[in-house]
Amino acid sequence: MPGTGAVPSRPDGVPVRQLSLFGVEATEPSAADLAGLLAGPGQVVRMGGTARVSVLVDAAWRVHVLAAELALRGLPVTWEGTADERHEVRTSYSTTLAPLARSWLRGTAKRPPAGLYLNGRRLRLWVAAAGLSEPTGFLLRLGEAEENCWEPVGGALAAVGLSAVLLAPGSGGPAYRITGRRRRARLAELVGERPPAAPPSSWPTTGG
Repeated sequence: MPGTGAVPSRPDGVPVRQLSLFGVEATEPSAADLAGLLAGPGQVVRMGGTARVSVLVDAAWRVHVLAAELALRGLPVTWEGTADERHEVRTSYSTTLAPLARSWLRGTAKRPPAGLYLNGRRLRLWVAAAGLSEPTGFLLRLGEAEENCWEPVGGALAAVGLSAVLLAPGSGGPAYRITGRRRRARLAELVGERPPAAPPSSWPTTGG
């Protein structure tokens, strides 16, 4: 008799992967998912009744992944190189993003809204923009000089089983480092399969 923890399988014996309550399969893509970019280094600005989200990324593959992800949400995207050899990815101004801006901006300053939560789709965008695998863990980079954001974002990570260590700017940050096989596998479960453009070494895996 199988134990209570047995993994269900199809008639052909192939294990069935159970969906996470917070994973990418649990919700449809939406503009609200860009909260994942804002939890990291992303920025949002308002213009009249519209808003635009932008993020600086350090590799071309991130541009391709983000452009595809944002297109799924019906958001036109442009990008251009910067003087420091990074790339700025930005949406067009859109009324669709106005609610996100209202919840994240206090004047012109970025502040996480009360009750921020990070589901799989939001985390997937954060990983695509600013995630980095390293021998000691998986890093999720944060916005520079945004100390008021870091603690609430850390709380939102912990709420979905991703308790992480905050790295200060002088110690390889600002970033949260997710360590331990179980938590890294949890991150991989939440963000879903690696996009084809992403290097295998740059995406979370269930193997740790």
